[in-house]
Amino acid sequence: MTLYIDIIFLENIIMNCIILLATSIILKEQTKIIRNLISSIIGSIYAIIIYISQIKIYSNFLLKLILSFAIIYIAFKPTTLKSFLKHLVIFYLTSFTFGGVAFALLYFVNPENIELQDGVLIGTYPIKMILMGGIVGFIIITISFKSIKGRLTKKDMYCNIKIPLDGKETNITAIIDTGNFLKDPITKIPVIIIEKEKLYNIFPAKILENIAEIINGVDIDLGNFASKIRIIPFKSLGKENGILLGIKIDEIEVNYQEVNHDLKNIIIGIYNGKLSKNGKYSGLVGMDIIK
Repeated sequence: MTLYIDIIFLENIIMNCIILLATSIILKEQTKIIRNLISSIIGSIYAIIIYISQIKIYSNFLLKLILSFAIIYIAFKPTTLKSFLKHLVIFYLTSFTFGGVAFALLYFVNPENIELQDGVLIGTYPIKMILMGGIVGFIIITISFKSIKGRLTKKDMYCNIKIPLDGKETNITAIIDTGNFLKDPITKIPVIIIEKEKLYNIFPAKILENIAEIINGVDIDLGNFASKIRIIPFKSLGKENGILLGIKIDEIEVNYQEVNHDLKNIIIGIYNGKLSKNGKYSGLVGMDIIK
């Protein structure tokens, strides 16, 4: 079999570019063409080194992992560890899907012209086959992600919360917020955010009408609630340093997907405003709390 390094190099660049483009589309993030190209070239150079080098260190798993880290950072430049890991997972899923599709197409068309050396797929196959594998792989993974997201129906987005306190109770409808990981910074108790107006049935008006004063340390007689008060810092879009007044509750009941969850030691974060424009929900519950 006669192989041409320049062809292998070009094929790898094309496939890497397609994978990175698909990753950015799935994550709904734009990546600059030049950064995408640089990452693709680095990956392609590594593939050539593996093929022509007899030194086993180049096929080492750890080195491959470091290479994928570099490719992700150069292409997307994620600013947080969470964002970096999300990009990395989607990048790997996309790569595995594309690789499987491309290999299947090559196997069915020209299996005799395929070789696998140190994890690098090589052979005398046309570039159009690589492009076809990338296109089919992109369609498959896009449909798969849409199907997974589609499973979260409108019904699955809401839950009912019952908060009993001192013989009284209030019931509200809350939305499942997958981005809500808010916790008390000291005790690490999870926080459920609820509109202030929905809490008058169980909390004293003195607390609800003096939220700013309590946060600022004004001396107000809070009675039995003094030991339950928590100050919760948070960050959100457009608000880097926000503060919520929280009240610790011993027990609440959350009904989600017709299953009751009795939760102990939850903090109610009091939101002084409206969470929903149409009034469909009055609270935010993190998915980790339900789990």
